[in-house]
Amino acid sequence: MVRALNCDQRGEMMRSLLTSLLVTCALAQSTAANCRQALALGLDVSGSVDLREYRLQLDGLVTALNHPDVVSALLASPYAPVALMVFEWSGPADQSILVPWTSISDAQTLAIVSETLAGTQRRNATPGTALGVAMTLGAQYLDQQKDCWKRTLDISGDGQSNLGPRPRDVKQAIGARGITINALVIGADAPATGDRRQSEIGELSSYFRAEVITGPDAFVQTALGFEAYAEAMTAKLKKELDGLAVSALQ
Repeated sequence: MVRALNCDQRGEMMRSLLTSLLVTCALAQSTAANCRQALALGLDVSGSVDLREYRLQLDGLVTALNHPDVVSALLASPYAPVALMVFEWSGPADQSILVPWTSISDAQTLAIVSETLAGTQRRNATPGTALGVAMTLGAQYLDQQKDCWKRTLDISGDGQSNLGPRPRDVKQAIGARGITINALVIGADAPATGDRRQSEIGELSSYFRAEVITGPDAFVQTALGFEAYAEAMTAKLKKELDGLAVSALQ
């Protein structure tokens, strides 16, 4: 014998069906979008970066990627994950990919990326700081991820460009392609005598702000020496990833 549903039961069933339909549509849209953000990290390994500073930079990035707030933001929406890649840059013809495009959809994938970075050894890099070349190359990598909702290039650097095209001559064209460039400016380590670090990093930050960054809400993050790189990178990643996980669910 089939019992008729009362009004409350019918209403509850309709609400349940509607909720299931909305969730299904949201997941389908997220999956179709491929990723909510493509994030390319360009690390400065030019002649001004010694072996100790190189290690601080790589280990600092690993620390930042595994900070609880960053992990939570990266894994907040597995149906629309963040695509991540890491490359090194120095002279005009000296760049190297450390981590190819990787969809960060689970903790295991993030662990593999971290292990790769932690195990990377310093290679011989040519002297010179070809910042404009690094920006152009990073934009080319991001053009491989055109289906992502947002595309961001992060450039870490401890000095001004001295080889290749000027950053100001390439940033406008990159911004016109819908790519945002943010910067992590690294100041000098603590000197043995005297301390001009604050003024020096102020000058370098102004240079990157005027010559490098572009796009909506683009910003410059600073690290007062390579010892502060992990903290600065953590703050930058948290700011870049903030809000995108919520957007993925709307």
